Amino acid sequence: MANTEQTLFAKRFRGFFPVVIDVETAGFNKQTDALLEIAVSVLKMDDEGLLSIDHTVHFHVQPFEGANIEQAAIDFNGIDPFSPLRGAVPEEEAIKEICKVVRKAQKAAGCQRSVVVAHNAAFDHGFLNAAIERNNIKRTPFHPFVSFDTTSLAGLALGQTVLAKACRAAGIEFDNSQAHSALYDTERTAELYCLIVNRWQQLGGWPLAPLPESDAQDSTSDGEEAKTTE
Repeated sequence: MANTEQTLFAKRFRGFFPVVIDVETAGFNKQTDALLEIAVSVLKMDDEGLLSIDHTVHFHVQPFEGANIEQAAIDFNGIDPFSPLRGAVPEEEAIKEICKVVRKAQKAAGCQRSVVVAHNAAFDHGFLNAAIERNNIKRTPFHPFVSFDTTSLAGLALGQTVLAKACRAAGIEFDNSQAHSALYDTERTAELYCLIVNRWQQLGGWPLAPLPESDAQDSTSDGEEAKTTE
């Protein structure tokens, strides 16, 4: 990545590097239920400050030892956790490789920490954190609790909160027959996130316009008053 891009990326998100993630699981409990698939889309930024997908990494994951598998979850996502055709890898291998890929991209973009971007981000972020902890992975690029949720962003920008409906409202093709694949959902979520961030810039919302001098002074005064009151 060019130096210009590094500077823009670092400035745009306060040194954070947004990384789009989706997981498919064998239930809703991040501590007990198996992680079955994970995909990560790494983003890039051009010289105009516009985001797009750079590349995506994807893993089918073997259930960790003792993992719970809810039949209802398997019926929903259609994954056979023990099928040899999946080419699944151990959870530790998948998470370490993702951390390696993300850390490299984060450094190239001139950022200090990576932030999970996901649709209903608390779910995906929770399963990622649980896998990191379960495998005792110390060197992780991800912020432990900050995330960017495309559910909220799409609700604001498009009036839709369901991923498929938000994508269609944004003019992004969405095939329901491919949904609930971590790879497919990650890339659609990444397209949606990039579109919203780019649209905000194109509408004049970024870079921030400087405050009028009087407003800046009022803001400073408010801050000083708050410190005095504390």
